[in-house]
Amino acid sequence: MSEEFSADAPRPPRRKRYSGKNPRRFEDKYKERNPELYPDTVAKVLASGKTPAGSHVPILVAESLDALKLRPGLIGVDATLGHGGHAAAILEKISPGGRLLGLDVDPIEQPRTEARLRAMGYGEETFEAVRSNYAGIAKVIAARGLEALDFIYADLGCSSMQFDDPSRGFSFKTDGPLDMRMNPQRGLSAAEWLERAKPEKLAEALVLNADEPRAETLAAALAGRKFAGTLAFAEAIRAASTALSPEALDLTVRRVFQAVRIAVNEEFTALDAFLRALPGCLRPGGRVAILTFHSGEDRRVKKAFQAALRDGLFSEISDGVITAGPEERRDNPRSAPAKLRWAEK
Repeated sequence: MSEEFSADAPRPPRRKRYSGKNPRRFEDKYKERNPELYPDTVAKVLASGKTPAGSHVPILVAESLDALKLRPGLIGVDATLGHGGHAAAILEKISPGGRLLGLDVDPIEQPRTEARLRAMGYGEETFEAVRSNYAGIAKVIAARGLEALDFIYADLGCSSMQFDDPSRGFSFKTDGPLDMRMNPQRGLSAAEWLERAKPEKLAEALVLNADEPRAETLAAALAGRKFAGTLAFAEAIRAASTALSPEALDLTVRRVFQAVRIAVNEEFTALDAFLRALPGCLRPGGRVAILTFHSGEDRRVKKAFQAALRDGLFSEISDGVITAGPEERRDNPRSAPAKLRWAEK
């Protein structure tokens, strides 16, 4: 399929030769690796109700902006910058005069997102990308001489680029190294974590991180083993779950991958630290909105907001959760499990 480009538009990279009609390996998929250069292809995939590989469709954007009550001149933090979809929408609302700090630990995706937002016209006086886990939000704002913020936003889901790139090891759709680290430069990979894990530790992670009902059986079969890659790990999970139906088996594999990812990145530890720091980072009247994607995250956010309300640290919290409507769920299936909660100091 040909693509139309204006004279001053960036040209797509020279394609690597491959056998067959379409490339099979992600690293050869030039459109997936540079989706911004192929808007017609991206639009066609979106129209089919799928998320284009290598790109990210932000979820509950209008609802998130409404929860934050943004206006020009406000100063705040996007605590999980990711692909920058929510950040771009936030920057549009707080301009002119506003300022946004974008936190992320991913050394691969963060520079790309910063370049993307710079290309939209947001200079350093308006937007700053910060290499930090959101657990360190208090230190980030203190280091910049900010006493408190007008708003804080956090989307706790992994980005589509991380899931779609086999080299990151988050998915079992295509084989890749069993890594799963948000920052591949720090800590143990998932393969190393599993090889060192005792059955008791893995079983605990499966229960706490994914509500896995067969935690002990799976942990006994998987803990302490070496796995060559994501597909080998997925196959081992299936081999330990032969009594399940195909649908239940797929859910089990997804839960185990989720549980290991959360453990490897210590996501709940970071989230608990972030939730404790939130009230002290907001000015009176400041607002926070958090988007979660599974029950363990949502429980933590719900309980933290309720406790802060009881203690007088928040003046108001959302009544229940905000979820994606039927149209968004149809157009972007990854929005189905999303839950949004907000609070005001």
